[in-house]
Amino acid sequence: MKYEIVELEKKVVTGVKIKTTNQEGKSIKDIGMTWQKLFTNGTYEKIPNKVNEKTIGLYTEYEGDYTKPYVFIAGAEVSKEIKDDVEIVSKAIPKGKYAKFVVIGDVQNSVGQTWQEIWNMDLKRKYTCDFEEYQNNLEDMQKQEIHIYIALDE
Repeated sequence: MKYEIVELEKKVVTGVKIKTTNQEGKSIKDIGMTWQKLFTNGTYEKIPNKVNEKTIGLYTEYEGDYTKPYVFIAGAEVSKEIKDDVEIVSKAIPKGKYAKFVVIGDVQNSVGQTWQEIWNMDLKRKYTCDFEEYQNNLEDMQKQEIHIYIALDE
């Protein structure tokens, strides 16, 4: 699977979070519910200081590798962190080296398939912050452009 190595500056993501695991398909259900929570009740619209209209799925606070529990945040990049409240939280993605994968396709199946391939690759992962950046550049949900960034050890 093709990817490029990129250097990213620090980013801040604000959104809704859930603690989950990839065991027994739990993350598929949890992540779907988290995205739904982001887009219902006007939560996405309430996020202050958005830098663009892209959405971000952030994987962070890993308790080990991808087989262990982690926190998922569905949200948007913002210009500054907010004080966490009951509904939304902020998390900084650290500056550093990332493997960037570009996926074109269905937002669920294509992304899920790409993660399966990433898990089977020999990447020197940091397990700090990995994220999906949805470009939201088309109305067709079957042909979306999604960038997946995997934090790498230096």
